[in-house]
Amino acid sequence: MRLFSTDLDGTLLGNPEATARFQDYWNALPADRRPLLVYNSGRTVADMRRLVDEGLLPAPDWLIGSVGTEVFECATGTPHEDRAALDAGWNRETAAARAATLPGATPQADEFQNPWKSSWHVPRADASLIEQLRAALAADGLQALVIYSSARDLDILPAAAGKGNSLARLCHQLAIPLQDVIVAGDTGNDTAMFRLPGVRGIVVENAQPELYEATVDLPLFYATHIMADGVIEGLRHFGLQPGSAAASGAPLPAAVEPGLRMLFDEGAFCALTPGERALIQEGYEHALGALRRNITPLGFSACSLGDNETTGTDANYRSVWARDGAITVVSTMDEGAPDLRAAQRATLTTLLAHISPNGQIPSNVRIDDATPDYSGVGGIASIDSGLWVIIAFYHYVSRTGDHALLAEHAGALQRAMDWLSAHDSNNDGLLEIPEAGDWTDLFGRSYNVLYDEVLWYRANVCYGRLLEFQGDLARAADYLSWSQRIRGELLATFWPKTGGSTEERTRITFADQQFSLGDAQYLLAQISPFGFSWRCDVFGNVLAFLTNVLDIERAKTAFKFMWGVGVNDPWPVANLYPVVHSGDSEWRDYYTVNLLNLPHHYHNGGIWPFVGGMWVRFIYRLGLGHIAARELHRLAQANKLGRESEWEFNEWLHGRTGRPMGKRYQAWSAASFIRACHELKLDPAHAQHD
Repeated sequence: MRLFSTDLDGTLLGNPEATARFQDYWNALPADRRPLLVYNSGRTVADMRRLVDEGLLPAPDWLIGSVGTEVFECATGTPHEDRAALDAGWNRETAAARAATLPGATPQADEFQNPWKSSWHVPRADASLIEQLRAALAADGLQALVIYSSARDLDILPAAAGKGNSLARLCHQLAIPLQDVIVAGDTGNDTAMFRLPGVRGIVVENAQPELYEATVDLPLFYATHIMADGVIEGLRHFGLQPGSAAASGAPLPAAVEPGLRMLFDEGAFCALTPGERALIQEGYEHALGALRRNITPLGFSACSLGDNETTGTDANYRSVWARDGAITVVSTMDEGAPDLRAAQRATLTTLLAHISPNGQIPSNVRIDDATPDYSGVGGIASIDSGLWVIIAFYHYVSRTGDHALLAEHAGALQRAMDWLSAHDSNNDGLLEIPEAGDWTDLFGRSYNVLYDEVLWYRANVCYGRLLEFQGDLARAADYLSWSQRIRGELLATFWPKTGGSTEERTRITFADQQFSLGDAQYLLAQISPFGFSWRCDVFGNVLAFLTNVLDIERAKTAFKFMWGVGVNDPWPVANLYPVVHSGDSEWRDYYTVNLLNLPHHYHNGGIWPFVGGMWVRFIYRLGLGHIAARELHRLAQANKLGRESEWEFNEWLHGRTGRPMGKRYQAWSAASFIRACHELKLDPAHAQHD
């Protein structure tokens, strides 16, 4: 490995603590083994030099800026653009005139323009529009690259420019074979680096599906960590190890922007005490015990069968549940113990073995007699069962390499995707959900429901990757392309704004029709043709960031709101803010069934420890590691509570009193805590290593 070329935004930048860990890791590399470091970004060279001068990034050897139209040698301070190559077949005025005719096109700021780069914002342009632009430029006699990424950013460049071409010329100049080069990135404008013949590539976990789609035929390393942590993971995979201990993953002191820092007192940024770390590690061991109480021959039960009395409608707890089981599978993939691996596999096998002829995955399968149940309360279809199983199946196969299981269930998985797709009856990319047709099966949301649409996006990404594993690359690309359409529609619909052009959306939304809605601070809970819910679905917003629907800036905005209103008080975290009271337009009389959805109960603002684990990871991914660690400690305290004994990992707690109200030893409560410990490197194994 002689040269490492990496994108910045969304790859090395985005999580300040992860960026600091990369700097720690890079500086710990032995000088005789450290490759040349090249930052290859859409940012200008001047902007990248500023980041280095401010100490945010380790000093590079070369900078490739402005999408390959600037090349700069750092040691000598010398520009190295091949101006003759860039000028060949290029006319910026013609390129700009063509771009200006695109629907909704607006030029980017002057700082992003240069003589060899015409950059625009063109929200949600489809592939055919971009192809028409390429054809028009060719007809004008231009030799141009057209690069479209992030469903918004359009760059028109000379044919000799681009991240890949400029990197190839640099390697030729330095006499470095491409086989000795590693690249890293997260979006479509990084594609040209990955497609250079012979390079090895690192795709970070937060990558957009446009990069998966563009590189679907390449053997790349897919990191399980986001941004700079994923880069470190990839470099370690390729054998680049520091000469000393570095980049353990523990939170490092990092600059926190004032808008976030003002949310906390200074004590919140202090490292955990030994006693607090010990409680988390004690909780981890108890979580493994709670998880093992849920292992059955058919897979993970929802809650421990031997520790919960079930009567009447509670009998359905004696089941392998699709959503509970899938979340448990996804959350325990870092645990490779044979009994847990077997339970993960059995859970998926049980659910797929009972898929209906039309492709519906059951909401649950009874453990006592293996009877499937395809509906929830009132016989309503369980939409998210199939969504979660597809996501979990991808995580299981990608981690274990169990392609035999994939081959066995490939047909069933396709039927499940077809059944789900049929719920997009108007072909707008979003599913239409029946009332109470998902995990909030006693709560009155319907039509376009945030939680389900986020899962639909993720399911399309995961299914596209599963097709890739099977070698069906053309269909894999189709699903990955469609997932981008879903994400664009989801953000335009659920994050309304009063400014901007309606051409950003394929249909008029309530943001256009009702300015009283204003500009969002979070993704709305539900939209229908007849109304909307302005409430904050905490779980849906957290899930949107963890599945890469929300970008980092929107996630920060949502976090500020949720933290500000105290969704984590008294414990992390209530699933809804604010709660629905009787007399509210969103109230339903059936919320009193089993006294479950009274205010601050169950889905109506109850505290869910499994969501709490995701909340901790949400905060950690924002680059607030110390805050996340403290929330993990508080989650451990909540999980330690019990109705009969300590460490019951209860299903849910009352949103006001914080007292346990649900079933004991809930599988997903324990599993989500385990995954948060792994992500924050606060599990016992990492503690022993430290």
